[in-house]
Amino acid sequence: MRDVVDRLETWWKDGQTAALATVVGTYSSAPRQAGASMLVGPDGEAVGSVSGGCVEGAVYELGQQVLADGRPVLQRYGVSDDDAFAVGLTCGGIIDIFVEKIDRPGYDQLGNVAEAIRTGSPVAVATVVAGPAERLGTRLVVWPDRTEGGTGSTRLDDAVRDDARGLLDAGRNAMLHYGVDGQRRGEGLDVFVESFAPPPRMIVFGAIDFAAAVAKIGSFLGFRVTVCDARPVFATASRFPGANEVVVEWPHRYLAAEAEAGRIDARTVLCVLTHDPKFDVPLLEVALRLPAVGYIGAMGSRRTHDDRIARLREVGVTEDEIDRMSSPIGLDLGARTPEETAVSIAAEMIAMHWGGAGSRLAEREGPIHAG
Repeated sequence: MRDVVDRLETWWKDGQTAALATVVGTYSSAPRQAGASMLVGPDGEAVGSVSGGCVEGAVYELGQQVLADGRPVLQRYGVSDDDAFAVGLTCGGIIDIFVEKIDRPGYDQLGNVAEAIRTGSPVAVATVVAGPAERLGTRLVVWPDRTEGGTGSTRLDDAVRDDARGLLDAGRNAMLHYGVDGQRRGEGLDVFVESFAPPPRMIVFGAIDFAAAVAKIGSFLGFRVTVCDARPVFATASRFPGANEVVVEWPHRYLAAEAEAGRIDARTVLCVLTHDPKFDVPLLEVALRLPAVGYIGAMGSRRTHDDRIARLREVGVTEDEIDRMSSPIGLDLGARTPEETAVSIAAEMIAMHWGGAGSRLAEREGPIHAG
């Protein structure tokens, strides 16, 4: 909903009614991830996408139906790869889409949710998408310190609150299954939790020309980007317009302080571009010993890499810790320019996050997306 919330809130503030379609489940080669949303507005306008164009027409009609009768609907699209053209989901995957009516009386928390999304404050929206008819579309909005709304069951609200906060900490969306009164091992009621966590962080160490390109592509991918370097003459905001902030500090000190403050988590990516041992080794000694980091990459030639590994071993970094590092950084794309190198680094980050092989799709057989 992050991409459509501003338009939705405008209608909501004006007292108008819209239909919100949300991908709540995906299987096989699904074109969009859970959380992708599309609106059908009060004037017939369509905003957003749930399948990259495959089933938008059918979802639009379903949205109009929901606007007319007010009843939420959970609809599945897609069958086997061989028969996918028959239902319009040409990729062969399967998606579950929940369509609900949104208006001020039924969703009075929307203004607070929209504000949290805009300001980067963590919030999760848990919506009942399958179960008894009187529960469908009820929702609990969960902040780290409070909740709003409810599902009609105090016991279910308590269970959803705790589970949603766990998902919010991890920045994940998920479908949760309960008994109709919140029994954790029960069945009969499904709740989709959409987490709006602050953007993940990318920290780029080394205020060099490659860092500007990496910061730009990191911002494009949705990261909050920090560039850090100990040299004030190079670490300036004017040199890094793609970064959210530029910090002048010794890299290892900055990273240790950020970790101590709880601002480094499993979604954080660290790009070490200095390829200077006086910066790299103390920094990587800290980075490779952090309990949870999404990606650690270090730039340099093969000679630089070999020297870096030897120096890390000398200061006691273990082989298991060294194995967490991507060095030399990036995929082998034959990159030469800073911009091409940034694409190489981004490609490796994406491949590691989703379990991709980094090979050419044209040379593969079977589904494009795993799982």
